[in-house]
Amino acid sequence: MTGARRARPGLGLAAALAAAALLLAVPPAAQGRRSGPTPAALAWPGAQKDVLAATLADGTAYEPGAFLDAHTSIGTAPSRDGKLMRLLRRGPDGSVRQLRALPAAAHPSFQGITVTGDLLAWFERTDGDRLELWAAELRAGRPAHRVTADTGQARFYRSESDLVAADGRLRWVAAGAGGTTEVRSAAVAGGPVEVRPVPGTWRLLAWPWMADGVAESAGAGTLRNLVTGQDVAVTRTRKGATSCSPSWCQVVSLDGDGYSRIELMRPGGGDRRVVAGGTAATEIVDVAPLDRFEVFVQVGRTAELTGNAELLAYEIATRRTVQISPDAGQIGYRGGVLWWSTGNQETFVRHSLDLRTVP
Repeated sequence: MTGARRARPGLGLAAALAAAALLLAVPPAAQGRRSGPTPAALAWPGAQKDVLAATLADGTAYEPGAFLDAHTSIGTAPSRDGKLMRLLRRGPDGSVRQLRALPAAAHPSFQGITVTGDLLAWFERTDGDRLELWAAELRAGRPAHRVTADTGQARFYRSESDLVAADGRLRWVAAGAGGTTEVRSAAVAGGPVEVRPVPGTWRLLAWPWMADGVAESAGAGTLRNLVTGQDVAVTRTRKGATSCSPSWCQVVSLDGDGYSRIELMRPGGGDRRVVAGGTAATEIVDVAPLDRFEVFVQVGRTAELTGNAELLAYEIATRRTVQISPDAGQIGYRGGVLWWSTGNQETFVRHSLDLRTVP
């Protein structure tokens, strides 16, 4: 993550926008909707949410990378003189605490930001493709510390599980020799990096699970428990791309008329249901956040001009579709909190919604 003001974190919306001109006249029936979605304000009146200015009090552009709750975030902003890129904790009152700062001349970026309890961890990349893993305790007030520079050829999928904290260790995957995946881990306090090579191309899910098929058009075919060694076969369809969490799999395909279709199912193929169709597109990498929702967008008539789309969530338990925003851009998700922007590239605000507080 960098301080870029309008970077698009998801790939689904970008692909959908390219095809938007062909999909403008799709009727609601073809979009797989039985009725209009329920506005989030009516469906979830008690859920915690917030509206955040796009700039800090010092006038610098702020880009969130993770939220602790709907009102508190971790993100980046340049220093006022442009000489530094800062990693900050932004509080509910707009106050900021600097956690780390790197020279802007080194073109730094902060990636894989993850928060687990009081632990904040992230990767930082600078010129020469130098990548290091860092961590900090959010409430202790002590300076951040480097966990390791032995990160390997780390892979990032714009997922909340690009960096996983569990059992006192930080875990990530890296490209290994001969088409293998290295599952790497280090103690939060630092020390030697453990490397576990696994044949094939895998990515981490919620610990201790991982999924294969990252490099295959059909997507995931196996889920593996890294503690027990248990493998769970994923039921794949011939014409769909499958991605999974440990509990649910998302299948994206085309229907008989050539329109998109998003489905959810259990890894073994059971409990399958259509979530959305027509101009629907996936926008976040993580499947079925909190095992309760499926987040997606519907591309509308103004999408090519604004870059925004209708942001929706499908409730798995009720099978109800909820409209989170009619015109959202710059959508992100980490740790149960969803955020997005509204407005245009010159003037916009950000919104946050803590899905963990949805009744």
